[in-house]
Amino acid sequence: MKKALLTVFALCLGLFSFGNTFQEQIKVNILLTEQSDPVALSRAASWLPTRQERRTYVVDALKRQAEASQQELMGLLRELEQHGLVSEIQPLWIVNSIRCYATQEVILSLKGRSDIQTIYPCKELHGLFDDETTLVACDNRREIAENLLKVNVDKVWELGYTGQGVLIAIIDTGVSLTHSDLQGRFWDGGAEYPNHGYDFYSHDNDPSDTHGHGTHVAGTLVGTGASGTQTGVAPNAELMVLKVFHGEDNLTEPTLWVEAMQFALEHGADVLNMSLGQPLPDADVKLMSRQACDNTLAAGVVAAVCAGNTRQIQMLAPVPYNIWSPGDCPPPQLHEDQMVNAGGTSCVICVGAVDNNDALGGFSSEGPSTWTDVSFYNDYPYVSNSSTSIGLIRPDVCAPGVNVKSLDYTNDSGYCLKSGTSMATPLVAGTIALMLSKDPELTPAQIDEILERTSIPLSEHKSNDFGSGRIDALAAVNAVDYDDIEETSLEVNVFPNPTYDHLTIVGEEMRQVSVFSMDGKLAKIVENPGNTLRIDGLDNGVYMLKIDTQKGLITKKIVIL
Repeated sequence: MKKALLTVFALCLGLFSFGNTFQEQIKVNILLTEQSDPVALSRAASWLPTRQERRTYVVDALKRQAEASQQELMGLLRELEQHGLVSEIQPLWIVNSIRCYATQEVILSLKGRSDIQTIYPCKELHGLFDDETTLVACDNRREIAENLLKVNVDKVWELGYTGQGVLIAIIDTGVSLTHSDLQGRFWDGGAEYPNHGYDFYSHDNDPSDTHGHGTHVAGTLVGTGASGTQTGVAPNAELMVLKVFHGEDNLTEPTLWVEAMQFALEHGADVLNMSLGQPLPDADVKLMSRQACDNTLAAGVVAAVCAGNTRQIQMLAPVPYNIWSPGDCPPPQLHEDQMVNAGGTSCVICVGAVDNNDALGGFSSEGPSTWTDVSFYNDYPYVSNSSTSIGLIRPDVCAPGVNVKSLDYTNDSGYCLKSGTSMATPLVAGTIALMLSKDPELTPAQIDEILERTSIPLSEHKSNDFGSGRIDALAAVNAVDYDDIEETSLEVNVFPNPTYDHLTIVGEEMRQVSVFSMDGKLAKIVENPGNTLRIDGLDNGVYMLKIDTQKGLITKKIVIL
């Protein structure tokens, strides 16, 4: 190993000395060849009894893999750092990669290594399109914001579910830490993170908002109404503030989002809100985004992600590249309308925007997406007007995102109006928090399936405009216990369970039986099986059965030994 290190090191020094006395370093991401198998990780973790134990198992496994596989390369980079050729080395484990600054010659010398899959420059971008902001005069009226009433959030509160016990990580421009409507709602990061999060752009402990976007999003997540208007879907949830943008110019870079996702997983976040994205992402960014989202799913964490606001500029961002990344990553479970062109899954619930009359927001980005441009995945092919190569249907659901009233970062008791899929996304993340406050053990696949199944349809099928429809928070929370229906009332029996090779399902007038792995991927579907069905040929692991009968729906967990 030492010989290999010295060989590359000597080459780098030789290239360095060949030029002038100074060479500029550029920021790059080094993606290693060895990557995790999220499906295998999820299957192994599924034997553990709680969501927290499953998350810990996956996080520890990802850390061990990254540490072992990065050891030699990290040693080389540290040596080069001492000679001024490399700086700001940041290893990541949620995706097995290393971000750093390096000279062009160092980058060229590393590209031939067998342990490196790709090296690409980390390009800064505007991960938000500035939404028009309208300040709202505060008259201290006690009211509930219209977008919350539209999706019946107030009726969920009456049931006693307000997001209690749920930690939401907001990955955004930061949050105003002094707004009265957010007091008491911040994550306690202890002495290490005294300001309730971290600024990944500036590498410091101050995630305060100097742009306004993040504060508005935070208000829709957890705003308490202390200044007059109840804006928060989940006012008793806690908020972890992860800033990934620079100041007022809203510059960001995708590896910062990934690093923030990693922080959220490591520190116990239950839901991620990502009202951001990259329009027209290149294959390298898509690859890293999806691997991060795959591993987040394996850890049992779900992310609400905006679809983007580029519908009206399809001359620049045509379908199937109109959805922003990571919103273009697949959902935790596949809708039946997707099964004609099925592919992999990830943690992303992609969110489009409608107005308060359920009309599509004119800016809301249009699906589908495709992943045939990323050879590592090569799924969800898209051919225009094809009935089979339909791409990946995006978004999954939609929510009110036009003229949304929430918090103003310039006034500690102020409100403002903003529009965008960014504003619709926290309504979905907050609804997920309400669901988790009812059942903390819900998996991302269950959350996605419930949200889509209970949404108000706005198109005949799941569409690239509305997804499965506009969310209904009350219907979603009421559906959380759909699998608690007494089995005897549905006359369904599953045996043997656990089993070694096959199981038999006996049920009255079964219309459809679906088998999902614990990472949410559909393993088998049988239409109109009658009253008896035998299933075999499944790999070892834990699965969820969804059995649709004439009398209702039931889910069962099965174990294949």
